[in-house]
Amino acid sequence: MTSAGKYRDFLRTLPKGVPAVARAIAGVQVHEHLAPLLYKLSVPDERKRESHIRRLDHMLAAMHARDPRPLAVARAPEQRAVGVCRHFTVLFIAALREQGIPARARVGFGSWFNPPQYEDHWLCEYWNEKQQRWVLADAQLDDTQRKAMNLDFDTLDVPRDKFVCAHAAWTRCRDGEIDPKRFGFSPAGLTGLWFIASNLIRDAAALNGAEMLPWDVWGGMPKANAELSADELAFFDRIAQLTAAPDKHADELQSSTRPTRAFAQRRPCGTTSSKPTRISLSRLLA
Repeated sequence: MTSAGKYRDFLRTLPKGVPAVARAIAGVQVHEHLAPLLYKLSVPDERKRESHIRRLDHMLAAMHARDPRPLAVARAPEQRAVGVCRHFTVLFIAALREQGIPARARVGFGSWFNPPQYEDHWLCEYWNEKQQRWVLADAQLDDTQRKAMNLDFDTLDVPRDKFVCAHAAWTRCRDGEIDPKRFGFSPAGLTGLWFIASNLIRDAAALNGAEMLPWDVWGGMPKANAELSADELAFFDRIAQLTAAPDKHADELQSSTRPTRAFAQRRPCGTTSSKPTRISLSRLLA
């Protein structure tokens, strides 16, 4: 999913180092739903298809076809690749890996979009060799977004109470610390424990190199607003344990996410409903 293929040399035109890579990525991509709100850009319908691109080499192909200049060169918003948080993350982790920095996608919830809600979000987790720890970093959050959202934290070292990984959200809700309805995608009315469970599968899959689209639906994901059975709760309890310490449980995590009913893609480019839903994100920035 994150192989650059024949566009590897193009990927290598990104600058070196985590901060420089993050800045460059924010200059070549634009979030489909934030474009009209923050960048005065109305994304044409035909370009919204870019948000459905899964593979990195296909992302890079589209970017190169539109503008073949090095990726270190910032584009005007209308010339940037269109995507969502997952696309910023995929490009970020691929670039860091190309530079020899271990990196992986993490799926969870951001606390800054619509407090007190925790909204569905993806970002990068990379290994800081000097500090000997995994660090959360978000290439999507450029100066424009940081100002609009009044962010008060380092977006290249995101505190884990600001971005809550799916496993942490699941555990906190299961322990009764927080209402599950505070987690999900509230602009579409999609919140609850079932949504957290779905993000657990997305996170587990991403840790094993299958960075699916955020709206893909895989077999083990509960239906919207479903009440989970005892067996399902136990299953997701274990996935939460594995994804909380993926290095420690690498073998079992890999085994758990091999093609089975729980990790079989049920609907290509699926959503939680059978029809597309128009949503407004404007209130997230109110």
